[in-house]
Amino acid sequence: MALSTALHAPSRRQLLVTGGALFAWSHLPRFAHAADGRDPRLVVMVLRGALDGLAAVAPVSDPAYEALHGQQALSLSGDKPALPLDNFFALHPAMPNFARLYGLRQAAVVHATATAYRERSHFDGQDVLESGYAMPGKTDSGWLNRALQQLPKGERIAIKGKGLAVGASTPLILRGGAPVTGWAPSALPAVQDDLEQRLLELYRHRDVGLASALEQGLGLEKVAQREAGNMRPVGGNVIEAMRVPSRGAAKLIAADDGPRFAALAFDGWDTHVNEGGATGRLAQLLAGLDGAIEEFEKGLGENWKTTVIAVVTEFGRTARINGTAGTDHGTGTVAFLAGGALNGGRVIADWPGLRDADLFEGRDLKATTDVRGVMKGLLTDHLGIGANVLGERVFPDSRDVKPMQGLIV
Repeated sequence: MALSTALHAPSRRQLLVTGGALFAWSHLPRFAHAADGRDPRLVVMVLRGALDGLAAVAPVSDPAYEALHGQQALSLSGDKPALPLDNFFALHPAMPNFARLYGLRQAAVVHATATAYRERSHFDGQDVLESGYAMPGKTDSGWLNRALQQLPKGERIAIKGKGLAVGASTPLILRGGAPVTGWAPSALPAVQDDLEQRLLELYRHRDVGLASALEQGLGLEKVAQREAGNMRPVGGNVIEAMRVPSRGAAKLIAADDGPRFAALAFDGWDTHVNEGGATGRLAQLLAGLDGAIEEFEKGLGENWKTTVIAVVTEFGRTARINGTAGTDHGTGTVAFLAGGALNGGRVIADWPGLRDADLFEGRDLKATTDVRGVMKGLLTDHLGIGANVLGERVFPDSRDVKPMQGLIV
């Protein structure tokens, strides 16, 4: 049983507000210590593969939820009880750190959210999520890169050097006019200092630009290694695979002359088979995500208070469990928000309900909140980018999608 007492699901409007990514960074100027003393940072985590939002944040008081998820439904009782967020929603037990931040009003959930895309292709869904366009196929740049080019003019200082792209390639969300350079957790034995110097000397005589890039990359590697300790993921350890790069990234963006904006992408969220409930595959993935957020909180130190982390995915999964104890490609899902600058402690949900008649195309959680509005709200209130610019340049042709208000303290 999801609840010992059956409760009637509240209306959608009653639940409008309830309760109290490979890896890459992008360069742009950061606000100098402005009049209000803020030095804002924004981190976007992309979960590739489509997160099951109903399993991550369960509507335990919706009468239809338990029947849809069967034995995999979360419960407020048992050996692995879900973590109550309010009187309607409960968080997966693999995310105790997020629950703690929620209690501190430094975390929030946006439920029943999605992009404007209504098909179920991973490739196209990720394209839409990262490009910021309403439809797939326009892959020239990503919305975060375009946003970084639109920061308000005024008192600010440029970051020393280029931005950061951590991993083998720059993801779409950060492609565009803002320059990006690379860094990744080391997978090879450390290079001796004398070899580094010989390579630098060679490049200085042959290619000054390449020498500069190598010198910067070596410097970033030393900073991350020094501050974050052992940066190598344990083989096959899903949790460490998310914690390790987050640990290094947090130290880099915490530095006074470091980047202020980051995007990380984590693969593996396509849970067609053996998804699990309170334990199992999805539980491991969510524990890794919880650990990644914790690494940022710890690594940023005092800078956590002016930071927001947004966790998004290309679409959700089917409301019903399939024949292989998993879920198929769906529509509505959740977005996780965390950070000291967040006005948290809330589940934000224009809840559509889970009865058969309420499901999108009879199978999926219906999306009632456009994730672009969530991101617009953060970009407006946290970074000071105007709504018109967001609707025309950052998320083209989205003027009708209004920025979500009240997300920032």
